[in-house]
Amino acid sequence: MSKAVVVVPTYNEIENIERLLRTVFSLQREFHILVVDDNSPDGTANLVENNFTNYPDKLFLLKRAEKNGLGTAYIAGFKWALQRDYDYIFEMDADFSHNPNDLIRLFNACHKDGNDMAIGSRYVKGVNVVNWPMSRVLLSWLASRYVQLIMGMNIYDATAGFICYRRSVLEKINLNKIRFVGYAFQIEMKFKAYISKFKIEEVPVIFTDRTKGESKMSSGIISEAIFGVLAMKFKSVFNRKKFNEKSFH
Repeated sequence: MSKAVVVVPTYNEIENIERLLRTVFSLQREFHILVVDDNSPDGTANLVENNFTNYPDKLFLLKRAEKNGLGTAYIAGFKWALQRDYDYIFEMDADFSHNPNDLIRLFNACHKDGNDMAIGSRYVKGVNVVNWPMSRVLLSWLASRYVQLIMGMNIYDATAGFICYRRSVLEKINLNKIRFVGYAFQIEMKFKAYISKFKIEEVPVIFTDRTKGESKMSSGIISEAIFGVLAMKFKSVFNRKKFNEKSFH
């Protein structure tokens, strides 16, 4: 079995998913893929199933009944992976905003360099974003600076969704206690890894906005991140023991 599995949440990604599978499975290092599909009406799950014979024992599908948030999709995928013998578990988008070639760099940052968590970071070395309007680049960059200021984490891209975890990180965090589902989910996972003193490395990557399909960004996701950060910080500062107990046990 491969040491590594890439969890890819999907909702209406039929234009991207087959090319993503080909690209990841053609890499020099072996990765398995778990697609977590939220009942896409465009037939994304059916297309994945049609590729099972092309990628036997490498491609897996977890079907969910409805669209219920990015965070819950990842948590379902993490639990699936932890029930199996994977040492490294990845988050990656289906829309090629994350370059599949960078999977190897994130893997090496953990496997070779000894980190517990490797983040594909847009902001650790300047701003590496392609095809976003300036307003969105500014919003994302300011959100990351805001998280740094409020949470006190030395992480430049706290909302990044391109990540490699050692399984020990996901085993430590109580996934049943993760509260948030959008951008704040990404922040919450990093914060809980950070306060648990796991070794975290940011690997510079270039983020390219999707060219096919529709963005899942919404004002609700942004609001969750802004107010969720304050809630997490308040809870950790004024009730740290309880926060840690609820988060990790």
